[in-house]
Amino acid sequence: MIKFNKNIVLAALSMSIFGFNAAAQKSGGGLSKGKYTALVNPFIGTAPLLDTKIIGYTPPANMRVWAGLVFPGSSVPNAMVQLSPMTKYRSGAGYEYEDTEILGFTHTNKGHWNLCHIPLLPVSDGASFPYKSSFSHDQEKASPAYYEVYLKDYDVQVKLTSTLRCGVHEYTFKNNKGRKVLFDLGKANNRVDDWQIKMEGANAVSGFQRTGGEKIYFYATLSSPIEKLDTKDIAKSGGYTLVNIKDGDTKPVTVKIALSFVSTENAAENLKAEVGDKTLAKVFDEGSTKWENMLSKIQVKGGTEQQNVMFYSMLYRSFLWPALRSDVNGQFIDEAGKVRKENYHYYTLPSLWDDYRNKLVLLSIFSPDVTADVISSIINEGEIKGFIPTFFHGDHAASFIAGSYMRGIRNYDVKKAYQLLLNNAYKEGGTRPHIAEYIAKGYVPEQDIKDPKVETIANAAVTKTLEYAYDDHALSLLAKELNDTEHYNDLVKRSKNYANVFDKSTTFMRGRLADGSWITPFNPEFPYYEYMYREANAWQLSFFVPHDMPGLVQLYGGAKPFEAKLDEFFTKPWNPSYIAWNISGFIGQYCHGNQPDHEAPFSYYFVNKPEKSQKRIDEILDTMYGIGPEKLAMSGMDDAGEMSSWYVFGALGLYPLSPADPEYIVTVPIFKEVAWTTPAGKKVTIKNPNGKRDLEAIKVNNTKIDGYFISHDLFKNGGEIQVITK
Repeated sequence: MIKFNKNIVLAALSMSIFGFNAAAQKSGGGLSKGKYTALVNPFIGTAPLLDTKIIGYTPPANMRVWAGLVFPGSSVPNAMVQLSPMTKYRSGAGYEYEDTEILGFTHTNKGHWNLCHIPLLPVSDGASFPYKSSFSHDQEKASPAYYEVYLKDYDVQVKLTSTLRCGVHEYTFKNNKGRKVLFDLGKANNRVDDWQIKMEGANAVSGFQRTGGEKIYFYATLSSPIEKLDTKDIAKSGGYTLVNIKDGDTKPVTVKIALSFVSTENAAENLKAEVGDKTLAKVFDEGSTKWENMLSKIQVKGGTEQQNVMFYSMLYRSFLWPALRSDVNGQFIDEAGKVRKENYHYYTLPSLWDDYRNKLVLLSIFSPDVTADVISSIINEGEIKGFIPTFFHGDHAASFIAGSYMRGIRNYDVKKAYQLLLNNAYKEGGTRPHIAEYIAKGYVPEQDIKDPKVETIANAAVTKTLEYAYDDHALSLLAKELNDTEHYNDLVKRSKNYANVFDKSTTFMRGRLADGSWITPFNPEFPYYEYMYREANAWQLSFFVPHDMPGLVQLYGGAKPFEAKLDEFFTKPWNPSYIAWNISGFIGQYCHGNQPDHEAPFSYYFVNKPEKSQKRIDEILDTMYGIGPEKLAMSGMDDAGEMSSWYVFGALGLYPLSPADPEYIVTVPIFKEVAWTTPAGKKVTIKNPNGKRDLEAIKVNNTKIDGYFISHDLFKNGGEIQVITK
């Protein structure tokens, strides 16, 4: 936890001005309107991962192991604006806890080494290039929709809050002469290709910043009149503008800024609609209330303070992405570069390779309207390209759309989505590379490469085969719902293709050449980025058949050999000489620091040993989150909320093992009682009355069930789950 020992007078003044309870200061230190926002610590995931026992190896001197890669700044759920401090450009989220200088405050963020657009920084009289200021964590605070820091070198107190499309900055200068605001428009997390800025009357500026194919417009007003603009290297990477503020007042300088991906005119309209004459306190109050309403939908009892803070911090982190891209007037820029206006809000593509597993399921339960709009946005892009898009790898929009449909979210053109997903599944040249070979052979063949290295570029053929088989299963669910018997039968058959890359002689999922032979030599411990496996080794992919785990158990020869293989998986030490930049955080060969094996801890259920799964789930919850000296590190990259959502489901005692299917595997919650309220007002209660950790039985509405899964119908109708433990 962060401790804020200094600046007590300023903190007390802030609390008196905003009128909030001082108890809200204990977690991330920021202001908070309610009980649950007060538990959120946005700094969790910003600190470096240093423990080599958890990492699995000793990193090279130039390597910052992937750890969280999240931002601590202000945002509201699924917003266009994420207003956050920058300590290092070209870093995951622009903020690294060990840094000591702030370079600016940017307005977009995801944690993927991109974005971080439109940097602003208050600059005091006499400051010179390069513009930056030292800061300390004991003068830094954050909570949902709020961030505050003291810039030591410039003697400026900074407070930030935000709306869906706007950011509000408040700068209190110690010296009220020669004040400036740096618009550092030549910088972003990507290379800046072009930018412009111009005056708009006495106290406003507008312009744009372009990085690659993305052009972001802005319109900003200042509470004090502008004297002049000093611009260096306009339109060039590294250039900037200093907005000089006229002397003569001693009030804090408030900058209200709105973004638009369409035009400066739309940005100005966004600002007027969402902020207008509102104070920073009012904007924050509205943003904090949004978060409190969302976070309070799940209320837990019986956890430790640290578990409560971690749970609500991870729940908060689960709803920052995908991000809004349409303006208040409904306009957005489509993938063809055209201005469009539709009957839905337009959103960015989710991080499908990562978050289809859990985060998008959580989104569908909490925010069905946002989910439907995200799917409509995906269909929009699919119509332009002829295929439903994917993110990074696989075809997991199939799982997202099918799972959402199966959970009752249907206010989008499902027939259009289905036809485009069929294009993905059957046509070469689109979302699924090597699909023709996959259809013909029942697997994706790998290239014949001698002496492959970690970075070898190849087909990632085993991962593709396993993922395509799962996506075939997902699409078969939609085919059945839409009465397409022909495709349903074919896709069900194809969903068994996982067996075609299972080598019974080694009991691993293993790469095959086009002639059907197994790739040799074969080292199941060695990690690859694209050879046979995508960011994984054979151990980590050999339990990925979430739609047919009983079939996988049989491939291993039955329950006993499957259990023995799992035991070895979680106990066989990672070879410390095998180093890959985004693969870390090990329990045996299991890697929690990357997504490919996140389903594996639940595998013991399929040999009726749920207590063994629970042991590993508890170990992950305890050792992979909120770790390190400050309790602010995480294993692995959060990947737009996937790691956070894994924690949420693991802590609650439910997990969407096969996210396309409207059901959840029941585990043991870390809380004694969970009360979950759906948007429709239905209540789901999860209880562990005995308070033990080993699952013995499951009761739904006081009736003992067979098996370990509960239906999504419980969220539709409400009800109670009792987890009987021993």
